[in-house]
Amino acid sequence: MILILEKYWLSFVYGTIITLFIALSGTLIGLIFGLITSLIKNIEAEKNSSYIKKIILKISNFIIDTYITIFRGTPMMVQAMIIYYGVYSLGFEWSKIIAAIVIVSINTGAYMAEIIRGGLQSIDKGQNEAARSLGMSQKQSLIYILMPQAIKNSFPAIGNEFIVNIKDTSVLNVIGVIELYFQSSSIAGSSYKIVETFTITALIYLFITFTVSRILNYFEKKLGFIETSFPSSQTNEKGLVKNI
Repeated sequence: MILILEKYWLSFVYGTIITLFIALSGTLIGLIFGLITSLIKNIEAEKNSSYIKKIILKISNFIIDTYITIFRGTPMMVQAMIIYYGVYSLGFEWSKIIAAIVIVSINTGAYMAEIIRGGLQSIDKGQNEAARSLGMSQKQSLIYILMPQAIKNSFPAIGNEFIVNIKDTSVLNVIGVIELYFQSSSIAGSSYKIVETFTITALIYLFITFTVSRILNYFEKKLGFIETSFPSSQTNEKGLVKNI
């Protein structure tokens, strides 16, 4: 293992940087997708809304529900093959790194939409009613009152999605993205040291996810979350409850 590290350490470093870049970019863009889709889904047609507006909202909700169902119900590896080679079949050439970010972003957006939806549901309905009574419109209430709280309440789940993306970038080797797993496969093929090479790879992944997890835990404490061992309607997906 030491000899492999001495000879191929630059390849491991390059693969790690690409992995982190794709995971971070995909998570941030996916979060934006999730916020937009959640915002649209939570806009309700008011009594004085036009018939056309109601139809547009119904069509939008149907498209969003279909998008979430498809991308949460199929593996990212399959999505990568369809999206990457689908674009090529239309006569367009694009960078594998860009393709990887697009694939991870679209996939993550579907999960983020559900995460943000859960965050919105955790907010007391009285806050929306109070905002409306102060003269805010439905959109203003969502954007300025509810969404910031939903993001804060969903922070542990959002951080967990980033950690998942760090590991899931390994499936992008099917379209030739030179991330950590792809580099490891090439090194293992050149050195014929499969166990040793992938042991190094596993340790790198473990180090990254452990470090990111500790950083996220630090920010969770700063945001006022505490660990809880009991189930509650106030707990989120990671078993954290807001410290009131």
